[in-house]
Amino acid sequence: MEEVTSKDGTTIAFDRSGEGPPLLLVGGALSDRSAAAELASLLARRFAVIAYDRRGRGDSGDTAPYAIDREVEDIESLIVAAGGRVSMCGHSSGAVLALEAARTLPDQITKLALYEPPLIVDDSRAPLPEDFVTRLDALSSADRRGDAVAYFLTTGPGIPAEVVARMRQEPLWASFESIAHTLAHDGTIVREATGGSPAPLRRWGSVGVPTLVLDGGASPDWIRNAASELTEVLPDAQRRTLEGQDHAPDSEVLAGALEAFFAG
Repeated sequence: MEEVTSKDGTTIAFDRSGEGPPLLLVGGALSDRSAAAELASLLARRFAVIAYDRRGRGDSGDTAPYAIDREVEDIESLIVAAGGRVSMCGHSSGAVLALEAARTLPDQITKLALYEPPLIVDDSRAPLPEDFVTRLDALSSADRRGDAVAYFLTTGPGIPAEVVARMRQEPLWASFESIAHTLAHDGTIVREATGGSPAPLRRWGSVGVPTLVLDGGASPDWIRNAASELTEVLPDAQRRTLEGQDHAPDSEVLAGALEAFFAG
């Protein structure tokens, strides 16, 4: 494990593996750097891969108050540690965070891959509730961490309640509860572009780096529609669907797509 210090003094923990052009992995909700270990190992065959704990997770610190800009500053600190310029791959809310970083730090990011940013751009599903973030905060603050995770999963990605009830009995649930307080961070990151209109996506129209927008062929229509809309908005973007995959893609399949794009 290595560490960098972000602009506000927060310590950000990361792992570095492999040799080659630097590639930064940005995780989504309910994940820390360990969740990217398999993907990082595969990509390390051709790249110097950095997987990190987003603030509030794993071995990273968490300085209040939260703001998306602070997470972008965390990414900037990691880019400096990587040598000053990186390619970047973000998953889910991490894809939206990666977009924000590319918008803010255009000279420091060479290529960008985005796997299923959870944006709601049409009426193929209900928008996120206006109080989504405040409810997540309230549940976590009341030490109802399991309820916060359950609310996030049923309301955000739309996992059926009966499936979430079974998940609560699995060993992995404890790790979810340990970072439940960061779910409001993810909600904040995606909130502006989850209202059922593609208009908010225009904020990323200045992101001119070559971008690969990825979605899974087995994923629901709403998230695949978002990938299509985002590809149209970005000036230099291509879309690729990974057949048979969903929001949790097979690492071998995803690594193959990323290697082809980043090494091309």
